[in-house]
Amino acid sequence: MSLIVAIENWTPDQWIERFRRLAPDLEVIDAREPFDPEAVRFAAVWKPKPGLLARLPNLQAIFNLGAGVDALLGDPTLPDVPVVRIVDPDLTARMTEWVVMNVLAQHRRMDHHRASQARAVWVPIDQPAAHAVTVGLMGLGVLGKDAAEVLRRLGFDLVGWSRSKHGLPGVTTYAGTAELPAFLARTDILVVLLPATPDTHGLLDRALFRQLRGAAHIGGPVIVNAGRGALQVEADILAALDAGELAHAVLDVFEVEPLPVTSPLWAHPKVTITPHCAADSDAEALAHRIVSGIATLKRGEALDPALVVDRTRGY
Repeated sequence: MSLIVAIENWTPDQWIERFRRLAPDLEVIDAREPFDPEAVRFAAVWKPKPGLLARLPNLQAIFNLGAGVDALLGDPTLPDVPVVRIVDPDLTARMTEWVVMNVLAQHRRMDHHRASQARAVWVPIDQPAAHAVTVGLMGLGVLGKDAAEVLRRLGFDLVGWSRSKHGLPGVTTYAGTAELPAFLARTDILVVLLPATPDTHGLLDRALFRQLRGAAHIGGPVIVNAGRGALQVEADILAALDAGELAHAVLDVFEVEPLPVTSPLWAHPKVTITPHCAADSDAEALAHRIVSGIATLKRGEALDPALVVDRTRGY
């Protein structure tokens, strides 16, 4: 019984070492080397080459090594076996750290203070209270709910939007296409934690940005995207920034990754870039969870349904 490790864009060596150490009774296969497809029962993957998993006739489950499954579900040959997504307290906590850090940076106008420091000038600026700033959370899954809890404790006015209705303490929630305009009209800082699905592709465009509240008290509307790069139209982000329709864009994800050196986003003064690291997590903890999931399947037990991707929804 074997686990194959198939990773593109990262080196798989450390993952292979972890799995061999944590599951010594399991044969761990490097997909870069020749292997017997019939021996493979489990796969740990990140953006594997299309068609690779279809070659495994006895595959029982696919464990995705990142939070986003859009690249995996985009493979038309993907076998009809459970796809297990990452849900980990450490990953959730790190995403919340990143979201709160960037919301606070925009709320407290850190760009203004950095620019003043660079000119060696003392220029205080009006500072609204947190309760006067509305943070809109797009996506109210595990990540969105945790970020909302911390932002609520800091005193921000919170609204949330999701595909289906959620009740969340301290958050005014909206759902579905019909309620999206009302959600945007209340939002000063838009935090995006949505998955990439056909419904969300290109959602963050100029038409959406124009529906955000004016947010003059913090210099203008802000977007903070740590969801997926496929959600955003980068040309529209740049146009909205240049037109004053957005005051700032904080981006951890991009249409093409790594972000090409030729992208104008790099040098734009109203853009903050991080290299898809918002929810970088403890790889050892993730490997433990995958080994535990494999043990569950080997005992003939069912996986936690909350961890299995709903392919019709895309997450």
